[in-house]
Amino acid sequence: MAEPESTVINTDVKQKDPSEALVIAVTTRAIFNLEEEHQIYLEKGKEEYIRHQQANQDKPLSPGTAFAFIQAAQYANEKILESNPAEKGLFDILVLSNNSPESGVRIINSAKHYGVSAALVFQQEVQAPSTPLRVVFDGDAVLFSDETDQVFREQGLEGAMQYERVMEAVPIGEGPMKAFAMHLGKIRKKFSQEESPIRTYLVTARSGRDMGIRAIKTLREWGLAIDEAFFMDGAPKGPILAQIQPHIFFDDGLHNIQGAQDVGVPSAWVPTCC
Repeated sequence: MAEPESTVINTDVKQKDPSEALVIAVTTRAIFNLEEEHQIYLEKGKEEYIRHQQANQDKPLSPGTAFAFIQAAQYANEKILESNPAEKGLFDILVLSNNSPESGVRIINSAKHYGVSAALVFQQEVQAPSTPLRVVFDGDAVLFSDETDQVFREQGLEGAMQYERVMEAVPIGEGPMKAFAMHLGKIRKKFSQEESPIRTYLVTARSGRDMGIRAIKTLREWGLAIDEAFFMDGAPKGPILAQIQPHIFFDDGLHNIQGAQDVGVPSAWVPTCC
């Protein structure tokens, strides 16, 4: 499925070494509401799509799901530059294109192949919450690897709990969003908790009593500071997400994505397979 041209939003500062800069790729149909235009493309073809875009080129597009996330990221960048002008380019933002499940998963898996954190944003109307930038991560198969999920599928809850007890001293494997979380954490450490332009959260289905210890030890081993961690013990995540009001929520479970959407939280799906 073809997509409109990519759009780039830059912070107008000189880019540093990519290894020192945080690059965020977001689809055009995630940052802008292009559902009407996308239907024109599907039903009437490329030429009619182009004519529609040209006829409406002076009309601003409505914001999409990730628009508030980009705004908050830019706000965080401003605070970083105020704190230390030498950090120019630390929070550069690149916006790409695609959010259909069919082709989106393919693009995400391609990105993951090259070690790039990626997720699929579903279109929804959201209200931009106040700053600072708030990012919520699921645990297994998102921030962490899916090793315990695999044990759960094969041996059930008791088997997974036993596995976690045996492996308590061994850090959990890295998940697809770990690199992104670590870069946020690197920026986060430059500020006190009260002054930080970024807040991060872990909202996981794990129980704090039986399966939370290994998760906490893993975060410590990684040196990743999370502002708040919520161990839901299988309870719905929607209510706590409604209280956090994040700019983006990453999860591998479509039922959790739906629960987040039901309470107006912008969500991004991290598929675990192709």
